[in-house]
Amino acid sequence: MATENRNNEELNGTKRKRLLVGMTLFFILAGIGYAIYYDRVLSQREETDDAYVGGNLITLSSQVTGNVQEIYADETQMVKSGATLIKLDPLDADVALRQSEAKLGATVRQLRERYASVAQYEALIEQRKLSLQRAQEDLARRAPLAADHTLATEDVTHAREAVADAKAALEVAQRQLDAARATVSGVSLAQHPSVQAAKADFIQTWVGARRNAVLAPATGYVAKRSVQVGAHVTPGTPLLAIVPLDQLWVDANFKESELQNLRIGQAVTIETDLYGGKVEYKGRVVGLAAGTGSAFSLLPAQNATGNWIKIVQRVPVRIALDPKELAEHPLRIGLSTQVTVDTHQRDGAVLGAPMAAAPVYATQALKQPVTDAEAAAQAIIARNLAQ
Repeated sequence: MATENRNNEELNGTKRKRLLVGMTLFFILAGIGYAIYYDRVLSQREETDDAYVGGNLITLSSQVTGNVQEIYADETQMVKSGATLIKLDPLDADVALRQSEAKLGATVRQLRERYASVAQYEALIEQRKLSLQRAQEDLARRAPLAADHTLATEDVTHAREAVADAKAALEVAQRQLDAARATVSGVSLAQHPSVQAAKADFIQTWVGARRNAVLAPATGYVAKRSVQVGAHVTPGTPLLAIVPLDQLWVDANFKESELQNLRIGQAVTIETDLYGGKVEYKGRVVGLAAGTGSAFSLLPAQNATGNWIKIVQRVPVRIALDPKELAEHPLRIGLSTQVTVDTHQRDGAVLGAPMAAAPVYATQALKQPVTDAEAAAQAIIARNLAQ
């Protein structure tokens, strides 16, 4: 019996030793595995949940003064680029357009008078020359008669005065011609600066009359509508905003200690609280901000105090999103996200690339047909030039 008990104890001791050795080996291997995983995976990524969806918020305002007559879009509605969103009362713009049209026509007619006055002064000079010639001939006839006392000296004096008066009249006419020519010489009536200035005013008024309609510069969703029907608006007054949901990105705020391995072009995985882990977005790092968030705040921190406490700063990192993924799973500005950056590739740039020659964003919705305004102005000029 005693021998059997000893054998059982030895067997149990052997099992415990094997179990302890096995557990020890397991923890050693687990530690080695974790170290390898950390070196190969965890150390090659940076994560943060201090990241939010950003986007363009296009604030629309009126370019002219007027009263709101019609509103075509409201909050949360999708609008297309070029669509009319707000219309102002066109009465004031139409009156101003008629006034500028009348001013352009009056300017052309006034200049026609100036151009005609040049020919008038040229004819007057010819008349003054003939008068001077007659006075000189009369003096030439009277002077010999006065020498032999056939004619009174007083008549000769009057003849000399007539010559002087004719010369003065010719000089005045010449000055008037020079003044008339100074305002019109070297340029045709249609290209005269006064006509061009009146024409520019007409075109500006013509364009302003068509700016009574506030157009959508981009396709997006209406937000922050503050304008009401009947309200009097002036240029620069915010009316509403448009959010293009196909122009979104993520601003991830990484700690300053996490920026060492971040490079432009690195792959990024993004999860949102909206969709959870079911939807994963693929992005890439496109730039790092030029300063920390506190440096760009409205009231930057002043650390020159006696009770200073060091606070870890964060730098916004801009992450571009795939437009196709955005179309499949739309996001909203301000949503919270979880960002993981794969930092395996560390040969990219730290600073952003120089500005490209092509525009980042552009719209043709606000373009006005100025050629039509030019044609209308030329028609007004032609009508007032007609004889």
